[in-house]
Amino acid sequence: MVELAAVGIAFALAAVHLFGRRLRVLDHLPRSRWLSVSGGVSVAYVFVHVLPEISRAARHVGDEPLGIGFLERHVYLVALAGFLAYYGVERAAKRHATDSLDPAQESEEGERVFWMHVVAFALYNVLVGYLLLHREEPGLTSLLLFGVAMALHFLVNDWGLRNHHGDTYHDYGRWVLAAAILLGLAVGFVVPLDRQALAVLFAFLSGGVILNVIKEEVPAERESRFSAFALGAIAYTVVLLLA
Repeated sequence: MVELAAVGIAFALAAVHLFGRRLRVLDHLPRSRWLSVSGGVSVAYVFVHVLPEISRAARHVGDEPLGIGFLERHVYLVALAGFLAYYGVERAAKRHATDSLDPAQESEEGERVFWMHVVAFALYNVLVGYLLLHREEPGLTSLLLFGVAMALHFLVNDWGLRNHHGDTYHDYGRWVLAAAILLGLAVGFVVPLDRQALAVLFAFLSGGVILNVIKEEVPAERESRFSAFALGAIAYTVVLLLA
């Protein structure tokens, strides 16, 4: 039952990338309330559900050999690594947007940044697809909470990538990201990992989620809706605490 639900959620997440452009309500400024709500839900899921999960997982394996105690004490460094990795990708993209290049260089550099962005988010999506089957807390409820949070988070990511890369993302990038989710799911069926590895994967993902939400919500030109962001975060926190 859970595996079947994971397959359905994987295809639903892929559909967010493939058909997110049709949600015209998202494409205006001031920033759509729905995007800010989605960002709030994503951050709430990380702070209320994911980080406590990886902390518990680290404690469970803390007494094992091979230096696992390091994970127990410093698991949040992995989350920081995820944050920094995606911050580096965003800084490279911003640098390209502000550089003055001749048309030939502009085209070449734009293509390089596009594929860097797509590969980074494809790896991100492979990880999400994998975690649909392997989470620290198993069960259908955990899966549904994860699926809803990631679907709304992908709306935010998809909007940001379309806003940055335009038709190039629509023509190529969305297909790569949709396929990456299904690839991660397929890997999950054949490559199980132990609790230590799952804690590391969840930690890295949480850092990426936090960065990707913040970089879409914080810039002044986004004209973000703090009330909608806070409402999304508070509402999903209540759901997580009651689940």
